[in-house]
Amino acid sequence: MADYKSINVRNKRATFDYEILEEYVAGVVLVGTEIKSVRMGKVSMVDSYCYFDKGELWIRGVNIAEYAWGTCNNHIPKRDRKLLLTKREIGKLTRAMQDKGLTIVGLRLFLNERGLAKIAIGLARGRKRYDKREYLKENDARREMDKALKHFK
Repeated sequence: MADYKSINVRNKRATFDYEILEEYVAGVVLVGTEIKSVRMGKVSMVDSYCYFDKGELWIRGVNIAEYAWGTCNNHIPKRDRKLLLTKREIGKLTRAMQDKGLTIVGLRLFLNERGLAKIAIGLARGRKRYDKREYLKENDARREMDKALKHFK
């Protein structure tokens, strides 16, 4: 079993497909054996996104695998989970979602120092195909510069 500091599940696809405008950290409501699976690192955040329902923020697409030693009390792996944010943050995100082309995506799931599960979400704008190519070029150039600086040291 991994310690809480090593649990940091990232959605790598989100930063490639979207330009992240703002980032928030939200608590997540887990039931039953979900936290045990999270502590074991059995989480996938590919294609996760958030939506509003009756003034509450929910995340869909986070797959927390069933706990191996769970019995009939095991949880549903792909259920929607409620996110815990302040009223001010929810209001800000609600107003931001009124703009066309913006969405809220899950960026990473981690455990804080108290052992509570947190999800970093980002207000994002989709990238076009040519934007993705530019993003890859910038990353390659940044890597080359880092290599050159390390070589001179």
